[in-house]
Parts: sequence; C-alpha cells; structure tokens
Amino acid sequence: MDTLQREGDELEWKESARWVKFEEKVEEGGERWSKPHVSTLSLHSLFELRTCLQTGTVLLDLEGYSLPQIVDDIIERQIEEGMISPELRDKISFVLLRKHRHQTKKPIHRSLADIGKSGSSASESHAQSRSMNDIADTPSTDQLKNKFMKKIPRDAEASNVLVGEVDFLNKPFVAFVRLAQATTLGGLTEVPVPTRFLFILLGPQGKAKSYNEIGRAIATLMVDDLFSDVAYKARDREDLIAGIDEFLDEVIVLPPGEWDPKIRIEPPKKVPSADKRKSVFSLNELGQMNGTAGGKGALDQDEEMPEQHELGEELAFTGRFCGGLFLDIKRKLPWLPSDFYEGFHIQSISAVLFIYLGCITNAITFGGLLGDATDNYQGVMESFLGTALAGSVFCLFSGQPLIILSSTGPILIFEKLLFEFSKNNGIDYMELRLWIGMHSCLQCFILVATDASYIIKYMTRFTEEGFSSLISFIFISDAIKKMVGSFKYYPINTDFKPDYVTAYKCECLAPDPSDVSGLNVTGLDWSQLSKKECLKYGGSLVGKSCKYVPDLALMSFILFFGTYSMTVSLKKFKFSRYFPTKLRKLISDFSIFMSIMTFVGLDMLMGLKTPKLIVPTEFKPTRPDRGWLVMPFAKNPWWVYVASFVPALLVTILIFMDQQISAVIVNRKENKLKKGCGYHLDLFWVGVLMAACSFMGLPWYVAATVISIAHIDSLKMESESSAPGEQPQFLGVREQRMTGLLVFALTGVSIFLAPVLKFIPMPVLYGVFLYMGVASLSGIQFWDRIKLYMMPSKHQPDFSYLRHVPLRKIHLFTLVQILCLAVLWILKSTFLAIIFPVMILGLMVVRKMLDMVFSQHDLAWVDDLLPGKEKKKKEDNKKKGKEVEKEKKKFIVIFIFVSSFSEHSWLHVGVE
Repeated sequence: MDTLQREGDELEWKESARWVKFEEKVEEGGERWSKPHVSTLSLHSLFELRTCLQTGTVLLDLEGYSLPQIVDDIIERQIEEGMISPELRDKISFVLLRKHRHQTKKPIHRSLADIGKSGSSASESHAQSRSMNDIADTPSTDQLKNKFMKKIPRDAEASNVLVGEVDFLNKPFVAFVRLAQATTLGGLTEVPVPTRFLFILLGPQGKAKSYNEIGRAIATLMVDDLFSDVAYKARDREDLIAGIDEFLDEVIVLPPGEWDPKIRIEPPKKVPSADKRKSVFSLNELGQMNGTAGGKGALDQDEEMPEQHELGEELAFTGRFCGGLFLDIKRKLPWLPSDFYEGFHIQSISAVLFIYLGCITNAITFGGLLGDATDNYQGVMESFLGTALAGSVFCLFSGQPLIILSSTGPILIFEKLLFEFSKNNGIDYMELRLWIGMHSCLQCFILVATDASYIIKYMTRFTEEGFSSLISFIFISDAIKKMVGSFKYYPINTDFKPDYVTAYKCECLAPDPSDVSGLNVTGLDWSQLSKKECLKYGGSLVGKSCKYVPDLALMSFILFFGTYSMTVSLKKFKFSRYFPTKLRKLISDFSIFMSIMTFVGLDMLMGLKTPKLIVPTEFKPTRPDRGWLVMPFAKNPWWVYVASFVPALLVTILIFMDQQISAVIVNRKENKLKKGCGYHLDLFWVGVLMAACSFMGLPWYVAATVISIAHIDSLKMESESSAPGEQPQFLGVREQRMTGLLVFALTGVSIFLAPVLKFIPMPVLYGVFLYMGVASLSGIQFWDRIKLYMMPSKHQPDFSYLRHVPLRKIHLFTLVQILCLAVLWILKSTFLAIIFPVMILGLMVVRKMLDMVFSQHDLAWVDDLLPGKEKKKKEDNKKKGKEVEKEKKKFIVIFIFVSSFSEHSWLHVGVE
C-alpha cells in the first residue's frame, strides 16, 4: 500500500505497508519493516470501504498494459459517468503518475570498513538504501535484486493500493480495477510481481487517517483467501459487495475497553483453511465458532464430530486370494523410481547418521543379550549381519520402506525360553528354531493370502497409543538403567575428604605362601602389579581408593545427559530467532550428529577411560562350533518338525501384531504420506526374512516402533518459502528407500569401521536412546492427557477434545489407558512377556468394552470410532437431522396457521 506524501514541493507515492499474508508496516523511526502481525481493522473502515465500492468506479477485466493507460481509462470512465469534471483529468493523472519510493531492507551488519567511513559516505549509503523509481515499463535493478522476492509464493499476483489526500477534490475519487491479464507495472511494486488488482482512493484534505484505514481494509481483504476468490470471479460490483458482506459475517469484534489497538497480534501458528471456513460459513452457525453460548439448538454442539482417522483402502477386505498383496504391489510399483532419486537430498545424510547409530547400538545391545540367553549361538556378529540383511531386503522390496526392522524384547524372551526348553529336553536348538521359523513363514503367507491384516481396522488410537507408549517407555527406562548401571560399576566415593587425600591409596598385598600352590610368589614385585594382575595371582587389594574409579561415573553422566539435552535444544533451533532460515533448518536436521560429535570430542579431550562402543572385528560366527547355515534334518526326531507348528503360531501372532501396529503408527494421516502403504506386502517380506534368518541362524526381525518414528521425524519436510510471519507448513515426509538402504549397508560394513566406532562412548549412545524414547512420545494424545492431571483447568491447553468432552470423562478414559499400560509393563518385566502380543489383542477387547461406558460422541473425540460404530453414528445423525426438519416444518405450519388466524380475527373485529 502506497500513500501520497509531499517532499518539499514535490509529490510522491511512498510505500507504507505491505501484505503477503500478514501486515507489515514501515517504521519510520527505525527505517525498517515491522514484524509481521495480524491486521486489526475497525468496523467503520470496512463499512466505508463498502460505500466506496458502491459509489466509486469498478472496472473488471480491463485491458491494461501500462500504468498511464490504466489511469487514463479510469479517469475517462469517471468523466463519462459524471463523477468528476473534465478539468480535473490532468491533475488526477499527474498525481497518480508520480514516482514511487519503496522501503528496502538495510543489511543486518556493517563491516569494520563501513564503520570507519566518513559522514558523507554514510549519507550516501543512506540515500542508496531507498530506491527512487520513476514509473517505467520494466522493473528496475533494485527491484530485481530485492531478496524479498524469495518470500513471495510462485505465480503470485499483486494488488496495489494507492490512497492519499489532495487539495483539488471536494469528494473522493475511488476506483477498483481488475486487469484481464496480470501486468508488471514497472516501479509501482516493490518487487517485480505482475499486478492484477488496483485500488485508488484520492480525497479532500483533512481525512488522511480515514483514507489510510480504508486502504488497509481493502489490502487485508485482498489477502483473505475467500474474498480474493470472490475478487477474481466477480462479474459485477454487486459480487464484490457480497464478498465484503461475507467477510463481515465472519468478523469478530474486540471490545475497545478490553483491548489496546496499539498491540500487534502475533501471527498464529496455524490458521483455518479456506475450505474449512466455507464449510463453517455454510452451516450458518458462525456464532458457535468460539464455543456455545446458550441453550442447545437444532444443530447442537454435541452433534459436531471430529474428523475420523481412516486407514484407507490398503486394509479393505478383497475376498480374493492374495487380493490385498496384488493391490499393494500395483499401488507401490509406479512410485519405485521416485523412491530412489528422491533420497538424494542433504536431509537424508542426517537421517542416515541418526538411524545408523540407533541401529548399531540396538544390534549390539540385543546381540549381547541374545548371546547370554542362547549360549552364544546368536551373538553380536549374528545381530549385525541379520540387521544388515533383513533391513536391506525389507527397505528394497517392502510396501513401506520408512519402517526400520529390529529385534524386539518379546522375541528375545521367546528365544531364551526356547533355548532352555531345547537344552532341558536334549533337542538341537538351532534346528528346532529353523522349523519354527519356516512354520511361522508359512503362517505369515496364509495371513497375507487371506487379507488377515483387515483386523487392523479395529485397532483405534486407544490400542496404538498404548503400544507405542509402552515401547517409548521401554527405550527411556533402558537408557536410564544403563546409565545408573555405570554408577554401580564405577561407584562414587561419597566419603571422600580433600584434607585426607594422602590417605587414599590402593596397595596389592602378597598372599600367604602356604595358601598358594604351584606358583612362585616370592619373585614377584607385588607393589608394581596392576589391579587385574594382583587379583589374578591371588593377591589382595587394600586401601580406601581400591573400590572407586575417579571421575568416570560423573563423566559418563555428563556425556549421557549432555547428548540428550543438546539434541533437544538443536532440534528446536529451527524455531529460534537467530540466523537465516536455511541455516537454522540445517542445524536442526543435523542436531543428533552434532551432539554426538561434540561429546565424542569432549570425551577424547578429557582422555578418561569411559566405556566405549565395541564392534566385532572379524566376520565369523560368535560360537566357533556353528556355521552360517543350519541344516533342517538329522539332529532332532521327526515329530519335532511337526510339533514346532505350535510355538510358531505364538511367534506369528507376535510378529503380526508388532509389525502391523508399528505400520499403522507410521502410516497415520498426521504424517501426510502420499505414496500409500502396503500392509500385506510388508508382512509377506517379514515372513520371507523369518525363513531366511532361520536358515542362517540369525535373529528374527520385525518393525521397530521407536526407531521407525525417529526415521519419520528425521525426514519431515516443511515449506521453504513462506510469507513473513507465516510458520513453515508441514508438507509431509521424504518418502524414499535410500536412507534405509544406506543405514543397513553401513551396519553390514561396521566390522570394518571398528577403528573409528571404538571412539564413541556408550553413554553418548544411551543419550541418543533416551532422545528417541522421549521424542516418540511427542504428539501422542495419551501423553497430553496424562499431563492434564497436574494442570489446573485455567492453565490447560485449548485441546479440541476439552471443548466437547467433560474433563472427568477424559480423566477416566486416561486412567483406563494407564492401567492397561501398567499391566503390559508388568507382563513385559516377567517371563509372561512371551504372551505380550496376546495382551495387545486384549487392549482391543478393553476398547470394545469402553463402548458400554462412554458415548460414541465422547469416544470420537478422545479415540477413534470402531468401523461399525462409525456407520451407526452417521445413521443416527441422519435420523436426528430428519426429525429436526420435521420439527421445523411443523413449526412453520403452526406459525402460518397462527398468523392467518390472527389476521382473520383482526379483520373480523374491524368489520364489527
């Protein structure tokens, strides 16, 4: 928006404000643009604008190619309609064609050389900071170099507003112009954006503030999605006025005594879309936007329902043999090329480094536990090889390559129980495990062929959040347990007194020669032996410092908590006020890598012997007496091959539930995935890998919920060019196969990276685990509802479900979830963890029983409706709608009858 200014004897148009989405004003004192803010308009200015459009000139689809020609056409129309006299033509044209001065941004910093310049140089640079452009047909150099162009959406068109007061008019000169084709009008705009609309308001002197407010009103309307749509499609003046009336219908008035107009309202993080505003407007319930303020009407607020979570056609029951599998392949095949070339992005590098470190830590942890549970039949080497093989194949051929495969706790428990059973009954463990794997593979194929994944439709938010919260808490507790374990291994000397530092020592005393047989202890210098050598030769350690290792526990905690806290801080850095947007986003994307490198460097600088990452250095089985292939026959009796079908059924249930629930969480609509998913295809490849890993004696793998969520988070995309004040919009996830393939390829070659990986302290990786667990809790409604227990009502966030469901019912629903989570946690911590997948099915039963406690309306807001219930709810709403219509018709008939009766009675009385 430009306002007419007088500089000495000269008139010029000076830019005073601009709108891309929010308003920015020119702050004269600071010679800069203000922060973007929400435009606050007076109702009076909107009504005056309406009057201007009613009485002024409206030219729609004008053929205009230059500003002088457009101005001549406007003046000619006003003269023809008798709005101005012909004598004013030259004066108005002279004013409208004055030069335009735009406010350009100054550089943020000045070099030392600039600071040392003379005052004349400073004044010269000040003059150059403002571009003085005459009206020209082509954009100036300053316009073309303006960096503000990056903030403007592609294919944008400008609406120019010119307002001012002159001394030769006795009534306002108003014109609204829409050009047939958007045209670049030279120096009229700050940046070379083609102009589509032009609003001109010139008026008598003394009302400059009123003219300015009218200009702000039309500028605000033009950036409103609904009104701009009207302006583009308007056929005449009445359409524009109707558009203003619709805008006024949505206007919310702030009482002047309770609000300071000088306050600039910060842009909201999220604004309703134009489509949503249209749907709200069409209901004629605009008085209900901020809540219900009275009794219940025909369309009660209880009738309002949230948008339901739909799993889509991927889980539709086809009724054909392998129908779902064929549809998954058909759906994913066209996206296969883009799955590879879209992975070539700098964001993928940060995702690979992050997930790789999580995967190898997980592989080492589970490999060590498997080695202890199976007497090294499966160990760290098998865990690395299995992770690399299963993960690579799955990422290459699966329906959802963003899912990361890993070993899980229930599988570990099953392996431990299976090994103990085999050992106690004289059965070969590896051969029995092979047959269980083959049976489980066959059972997975049967589930795929019969579209059994359809059952996932009955898993609502209640089940999903219970499962994902449990896995997240497992990650958090395991990370903390390992950190606490280092304090036990390297205890802190709480009785240490600095004044008695001379008393802290540790000596090795020689054993009694009579107690040592077969060893010449007299020739040893016991005072020079190390701690391990002293104990090895039967000596004893005496002294106050023998039990303690100084600094290691504290240093481990610094590395652990420092990695976690730095990662959280850098992840949020993209929302800070410092540095350009691209640099902030780069720092946020590489937050994990930067945190790890920082604390690895700190550990190397301190030089303490903190526990380090230990990776196998030789490619060979952990147990020397086993090979890389397991033979299916010869070691066990024949009945074992058949009987293994029973434990395989338990493994299949475990695999199915773990895999499909993780897939549902990854594929939720909040992630805005565009390439679809493939539940049947995923389960097919998990079954194939079950058989392959069983033949090679490798661990079994299934979707890892927390690491998969971390993978999704590390690949989230946001809009790069956004309007000033507008928050970057979440666009979706970079869906591709390259990051997973690179992660598992690096896992496979980790034995060759051992010389580098050995410098990474384990507490740093525990910090990464803690971050994964905490980050996966964000966005879970269950976790948000738990926090409501500790918040007074007035401090609770404005969650949508709090507006529609009583707080006591929300607390009751959350309490049920907490109890279910506690039961799952207890089962997980005992030998009953093997029935964990059955308990997940139990969650579905509990959710079904909640239908008897809560209404469908309440469940729709705090959970998802079950498929059958959702249909029933729609039918009930339709039935209620018909009843409301009948009541309306009945009321209208009664009203007409009463009116007619009253009229008849009045006429009858009049005659008498």
